[in-house]
Amino acid sequence: MYIFVNHVFCDGNGTISDLNLTVSISPHPLPVETSFKIPSPLPIDLGGLEVIQVSISESTSQRVWRAFEGGPDNMGVSIFEPINLPAGFFTLGFYAQPNNRMLFGWVLVAKDVSGNNLRPPVDYMELGNTTSVVVKQEGPAYFWQPLCPNGYGAVGVFVTTSPVKPSLRQETISCVRSDHTEQMSEADAWVWGIEGVTVSSLRPANRGTEAAGVYTGTFSFQQLNFPLPSLSCLRNTKFDLSSMPSQDQTRDLFRAYSPLIYFHPNEEFLPSSVDWVFSNGALLYQKGNESNPVPVQPNGSNLPQGGSDDGLYWMDYPADESARERVKRGDLGNTKVYLHIKPMFGGTFTDIVVWIFLPFNGNAHLKILFMKSLSLGNVGEHIGDWEHVTLRISNFNGELWRVYFSEHSGGSLVEACDLEFQGGNKPVAYASFHGHAMFSRPGLVLQGQDGNGIRNDMARSDKFFDTSTGYEVIAGQGIVEPPWLNYFRKWGPTVQHDLEKTIDGFAKTLPGFLRKKFRELTDKIPHEVLEEEGPTGPKVKQSWNADE
Repeated sequence: MYIFVNHVFCDGNGTISDLNLTVSISPHPLPVETSFKIPSPLPIDLGGLEVIQVSISESTSQRVWRAFEGGPDNMGVSIFEPINLPAGFFTLGFYAQPNNRMLFGWVLVAKDVSGNNLRPPVDYMELGNTTSVVVKQEGPAYFWQPLCPNGYGAVGVFVTTSPVKPSLRQETISCVRSDHTEQMSEADAWVWGIEGVTVSSLRPANRGTEAAGVYTGTFSFQQLNFPLPSLSCLRNTKFDLSSMPSQDQTRDLFRAYSPLIYFHPNEEFLPSSVDWVFSNGALLYQKGNESNPVPVQPNGSNLPQGGSDDGLYWMDYPADESARERVKRGDLGNTKVYLHIKPMFGGTFTDIVVWIFLPFNGNAHLKILFMKSLSLGNVGEHIGDWEHVTLRISNFNGELWRVYFSEHSGGSLVEACDLEFQGGNKPVAYASFHGHAMFSRPGLVLQGQDGNGIRNDMARSDKFFDTSTGYEVIAGQGIVEPPWLNYFRKWGPTVQHDLEKTIDGFAKTLPGFLRKKFRELTDKIPHEVLEEEGPTGPKVKQSWNADE
């Protein structure tokens, strides 16, 4: 694999969307979007149907239509048709992107290798138009679904600026044989919407390491009082992982895109490697024999393997207070991240999941009305904390497409264009103060509503970790997994607190007019924030074999 690096300046305004989050972010002063490329996009054979990824640009696409209102930030939407395709390749659908960010997208085009996998449509059905929509636009747009021959399906729509149906030529748009499609597709992201009109990008409904559905880059259009679209996604019928990078290429990709993780300047509880914790007094407890804990071997070889999180075993740190505090505070100099290599979208993308272990999760802080930061005592503390970011990389061209940031029980997928980079291609992640949830920008994110909630504070500091300096591939094709990865019990004890009593105690310290607001807010705090319970390891997480 040959590596070429391009630098493209990009808008630095990031966004985080979650109905339960209030966000205040600080754009990085020098935001840069970068690309990591092999010489030219490689075709991937889906089993007699070759596809390549066409990045949307002035040379590879033409803008068919745009609106200047509606959608994210009320900035409108643009629709693009891929053009100048390589010989033998045909369009499967158009591409739509909101106007609130730089042009950064792609769509797949296909070549029929077997001779019977692509067919022209037999007709078109109008899905709607913008003739009566009150919006600033470049004239009206008309959205059409291809109607396909029996045994074939459509994976994208055609857009015109005329009410005349598109041509019934394969060069215009192609239908795909049904055994090369996934019948279930769903909305991936909201692209645009106004006055009963919705444009959404599409993704396979069934996703994960064993799912064969392929992300096509096309979109769906829906309008009130018009027929609902019936669109599929592509399917890789040759899902043999032949399009995945080799182990050496995967390491090259990780070194190119290895994230930098910044911790808050006031953070006391920093990460470490797993073996550092094991070698510094971690103990394995067994239910019914709590008085005789066993020291964990440095590689975790004496941890029980497999099974389930049944409460029979858990880990804890030394009883000696000074040794316990030392382990809880971690050691940046002895930190390592752990990589899980996953095929995604039928092997057309590679997910490099970057797991980081923090020996201790600190207590929570609350913002309520004029009280900017109220410490909740030991509420939120627990032994052990696993967090992760995921690099989603195209197997067509080696480019970073998206990064997933784990945020407590959820998370966010962020387009590469909207990331902050440092040192070329390295995306930056910010771990929240005490909780270590991962975010793409510094600032404050509140878990709550109406400007009140649990604080997630992120900021740059001299406490950071360049993940390229310490990493280990622990899972993926041909990888021997370390013993600790298959320990499925708790990485910390479960400590029973009388949370009602603790919260009532805090409430009594507040002025009367704040108590009701405080109780309403704490009732909505996620349980993982309130409970003192050690986490399970990476392999137990729902996302291990699934999509993020």
